[in-house]
Amino acid sequence: MDVVDTIDALRQARQQMKGTVGLVPTMGALHDGHLALVRQAKAENDVVIVSIFVNPTQFNPNEDLSKYPRDIPHDLELLRQEDVDLVFTPTPELIYPEGFQTWVNVEQVSQGLEGERRPGHFRGVTTVVAKLFNLTQPKRAYFGQKDAQQAVVIKRMTRDLNFPIVIRICPTVREPDGLAMSSRNVYLNPEHRAAAAVIRRALLAASSAYENGERNADDIRIVIEHVLETEPLVEVDYISIANAVTLHEIEIQTDDPLLISLVVNMGGTHLLDNILLPAAHNTIDGLTDTLGGA
Repeated sequence: MDVVDTIDALRQARQQMKGTVGLVPTMGALHDGHLALVRQAKAENDVVIVSIFVNPTQFNPNEDLSKYPRDIPHDLELLRQEDVDLVFTPTPELIYPEGFQTWVNVEQVSQGLEGERRPGHFRGVTTVVAKLFNLTQPKRAYFGQKDAQQAVVIKRMTRDLNFPIVIRICPTVREPDGLAMSSRNVYLNPEHRAAAAVIRRALLAASSAYENGERNADDIRIVIEHVLETEPLVEVDYISIANAVTLHEIEIQTDDPLLISLVVNMGGTHLLDNILLPAAHNTIDGLTDTLGGA
């Protein structure tokens, strides 16, 4: 496995690669969710590139950039075990050199949910992903369903900018109690970690209500709230019930596919999760190809 930290070295290595290339962009602190993306990339491509870069431009001033977990040696060992071909580990100064002033903005689908609560977040995401696409020239790129809005935004960007790249959205990988795997889970103390399982229970309760015929968004939200209220350590940031394709909030009874997403605060740690309804859909890829991707 080669590890490079400069653009020249990355381009030289890329020129030597034969066949199809799969890209897995990460911010490090790797867990089984990331490794599932790597394994999917390996199954579908001749060569796999993983990037590890804690992207400062997607953090707001009051967020946890300085505290974001970092363990490059451990990450590299995990990727060696997965037989990854190349790892790119740039510095912020390399990605955003002095005088940097060019940004990628995706307008509509980035405006609600996390985009509303974290101004500038998706501008940082799409800019760095566009740069990584340009530098690595992959055939396919891999992202997780846990960050559903991010997946929609990246698919939209890929389509709008005519990147010849297939965007693969892979199902969320979960702990045995249902908690979505996240690098931020390491922040949870044992009490908060145990309580965090309520997130998945709340989403499954919404799914059960939907499968039993409930279509009213307000009533589905009440079901979720009632489950979350059983755990006093949970502070709800938001619960969204949106059209799974447009991400527009649903206010009326509808049979449209829904993306139910929520963010809760657990002892200062924000945890995000979602579910698609009907439950037969594991990822947004199962809904429509109008979201983007070659």
